[in-house]
Amino acid sequence: MRSKSRAKLPGRVLGQEQASHAMSSRTTLCGTTGSRSRLRTAHAYLEVARLVLDERDRDEHLNVSAGLAVLAGIAVSDSICCARLRARYRGDDHRGAADLLRRATPDGVELATTLLRLLDLKDGAHYGVLVVAARKARDANRWVTRLVDRAAEEAER
Repeated sequence: MRSKSRAKLPGRVLGQEQASHAMSSRTTLCGTTGSRSRLRTAHAYLEVARLVLDERDRDEHLNVSAGLAVLAGIAVSDSICCARLRARYRGDDHRGAADLLRRATPDGVELATTLLRLLDLKDGAHYGVLVVAARKARDANRWVTRLVDRAAEEAER
C-alpha cells in the first residue's frame, strides 16, 4: 500500500520531500476518488450543455451551453490530472490547469491545447454581453466531448 505522503507522476513515484516540491500552492493532492468525482461532474456539465445548445428560443442559451462546456473542460482536466499526477490545479487562472494537463499523459499537449481552446471562450460565455456564436458553442461541445471521453479512459485505468 502506498503512503499518503507520496505523489505518483507518470512513470515514477515521488517521496514526500520530492512530492511537496512538485506540488505548488496552486495544486492540491487527489487520487482515484477525486478523478472519478470530477469526471461525473464533467458529464453533468456536458449533459446540460447539450440540452441547452438545442434550445432555439433564446440566444443566451448559446452562452450557457458554451460556458458549461468550459466548466466541463476544467473538470475533465482535474479528472485526468488526479488519475495520472495525483494532483489537480487550484488557482484562479485556469490556464495553469492546462500546464498541469500537458504533463499528465503522453497526449497531454493535445489535451491541453483543447482545454485552452475552451478557456478562450470562458470570458465571453460567462461574462460577455455579446452572444457566443452558434458555431463556437457547437465547437465547444464537440471539443469537451473528446476530453470527457479521454478522461473516462484514464479513470478506468
